[in-house]
Amino acid sequence: MPADAPQVPVAIVGAGACGLTSALMLAGRSRECVVLERDAAPAGSTALSSGFIPAAGTTAQRAQGIEDSAERFAADIQAKARGTAAPHLVEAYARAIAPALDALAGGHGLQFEVLEGFLYPGHTRPRMHAVPERTGAGLMQRLRRAADAAEVPVITQARVTQLWMQDGAAVGLGFVRPDGTTEHLRCDVLVLACNGFGGNRELVRELLPEMADATFGGHAGNDGSAIAWGRALAARLADLGGYQGHGSWAEAQGILISWALMTEGGIQVNAQGRRFHDETQGYSEAAVQVLAQPGGIAWDVFDTPLLQFAQQFPDFVEARAAGAVRTAANVADLAAMIGCDPAVLQATLDGVRPGAVADDGRRFARALAPPYHAVKVTGALFHTQGGLDIDAHCRVLRQDGSPWPNLLAAGGAARGVSGNAVWGYLSGNGLLSAVAGGAISAATAAQLLSAKEST
Repeated sequence: MPADAPQVPVAIVGAGACGLTSALMLAGRSRECVVLERDAAPAGSTALSSGFIPAAGTTAQRAQGIEDSAERFAADIQAKARGTAAPHLVEAYARAIAPALDALAGGHGLQFEVLEGFLYPGHTRPRMHAVPERTGAGLMQRLRRAADAAEVPVITQARVTQLWMQDGAAVGLGFVRPDGTTEHLRCDVLVLACNGFGGNRELVRELLPEMADATFGGHAGNDGSAIAWGRALAARLADLGGYQGHGSWAEAQGILISWALMTEGGIQVNAQGRRFHDETQGYSEAAVQVLAQPGGIAWDVFDTPLLQFAQQFPDFVEARAAGAVRTAANVADLAAMIGCDPAVLQATLDGVRPGAVADDGRRFARALAPPYHAVKVTGALFHTQGGLDIDAHCRVLRQDGSPWPNLLAAGGAARGVSGNAVWGYLSGNGLLSAVAGGAISAATAAQLLSAKEST
């Protein structure tokens, strides 16, 4: 590390939801930081997501008369992960997320509303918080505006390639500029809020072989930098088999189709016109189910009431405008659209009726009525959920379980709360880890700075 490199109290790698939340929380504590972002403008995986953040016990929930608690939320997380999620992180994130959202709202002007009228799989209370735009891009725009208002320095087009360690602690980093030059920055605390590894095909083949050929619906910047740094440091890695898949990626348009269509009564059929899984179990594990079908293709099938219901989701509106949603007047036309035997498809739809229980355990509340609407979809890999192992304070752990004193990680750089398999992902776990982890890392960084000042 060059002796003349500028010094900052906290350096944050990555300007997605995690990095900007950490920076805003530090600003709220009157602590200085610098955020380094590889792209020309902050966006990342957050901007490609729905932007829905699950939280329990927020001001927004109470305003809408929703009773919830961190304990109930933690239980839902572990139930979805079948008890395999890291207990210390489940508790820490479930407790930290509501104060974080309230701080973003009260201290930085972000507006959150809780989506009501339906529940995502695994959630026992309405707790998905969204900004008015109801998109990840809208969430990022509001975080960026808040960072600008708080005068948070964000250096864009700064791709971090080096971590500098000395005497068992992080002392700085090196980053490459667009012209190929490398600049250096010293810091008292280093926060890795960068990315997962979904965009790194070699790592996906190594760690997630079942998704090796899947469409990647995340951000190209998810190149596995945190994994590479962790391996170079001999840091402990955890839950590398965990990831967020999505079983409803509009194949031609490259747009996520809201899984709320499935939870509210829609079905998926394969090229033969048959259902092949319980769609209410979750969109993440559905990715594997869809990819296992002939051609890795399925069709989301729903009716006009569900079409009207889906209009509240901007991504669906965009997909429909792009031609993803097709309409069939009757079963014969729908079968022709899919390319399957009308009799087989009719038998499938006959099984979707009030009170019916499918062989896979799904219970239906109502039938689907013509005209039918359908979207041709495939399974996609959206975001990985494994990474650097961290403690409840977001400190990166060595192989022996001891923490580096001032090297922190959160969001996509760290292990999440989805366990070590695709089925452990509870809707919203990615942004939960990003925002709660960003808040916790800021609190830890502030404590480290105070401790240094007192010595």
